[in-house]
Amino acid sequence: MKTSAIAVSGLRKAYGDKVVLDGIDLDVATGSVFSLLGPNGAGKTTTVNVLTTLLRADGGTAYVAGHDVATATRQVRSAIGVTGQFAAVDELLTGRENLRLVADLKRIRSGRQVIADLLERFELTESADAPTSTYSGGMRRKLDLAMTLVGKPRIIFLDEPTTGLDPRSRRTMWSIVRDLVAEGTTVFLTTQYLEEADQLADRVAVLDQGRLVAEGTPAELKRRMPGTHVRLRFAAPAELDAAARLLPDATRDDEELVLRVPSDGRSRSLRALLDRLDEHTLDAQEFSVHTPDLDDVFLALTGRPTAEAIAK
Repeated sequence: MKTSAIAVSGLRKAYGDKVVLDGIDLDVATGSVFSLLGPNGAGKTTTVNVLTTLLRADGGTAYVAGHDVATATRQVRSAIGVTGQFAAVDELLTGRENLRLVADLKRIRSGRQVIADLLERFELTESADAPTSTYSGGMRRKLDLAMTLVGKPRIIFLDEPTTGLDPRSRRTMWSIVRDLVAEGTTVFLTTQYLEEADQLADRVAVLDQGRLVAEGTPAELKRRMPGTHVRLRFAAPAELDAAARLLPDATRDDEELVLRVPSDGRSRSLRALLDRLDEHTLDAQEFSVHTPDLDDVFLALTGRPTAEAIAK
């Protein structure tokens, strides 16, 4: 049974009359990826700042690596690494020098070998001795995460780490995160990219206006949403009409010659549907199963599409 790397109860934070965190509870298992989703202003970064000892909460408790973030800040900081929304690299230094600076600050023994290993892992060896001012956005993000890993922290906080990255760089970061978790590292990830949470997270929590409105695995959250259906496209209007009479629960699109049949998406249900069409000598030209995704969940829970959905 996995223990809790992060345990939060009744966490509250306000700025004047504006309540940013309104009594949230979180439990993050050791060696897992926990993703906190939410629109801009939901309180994601405030949560990270409290858990990483950068901000003091107004109420509630938070334990990271077994230490109280309010009273044992030194122990918490020694156990964690943090990558913020913007790459925190010194542009006057080379990539290697940025890593050496962190290694020196953390008094890492055999720092030269640690740096070489991180440069190789993040595919930065060839550019290691170039000023980071010449790095692309993706390279800076990779270097930033490499700097976070100096000292092998047990828990890593990634606050929207792939914002602004191209798809290839984003997938490289995903691969690195998976490798870290395979090694036993715990990752606390905030993101507006629903595909990112779907790809990486063991559990997802949706934060909206300072409150958690849902939590579960990505599959559990998607199952809560109605809307799974089978899409059938026919070759002619007469076939569409016949199928619509046979399947009265379906909705139709006469322009596309499409029926959408409510379904649970399981193989037995699909087989029964296709057998029923075959019994009436009806042949769908195309069929596909459509299920709600995390964008649908996010929109239903917060009333707002994600930045990712808007970009599409």
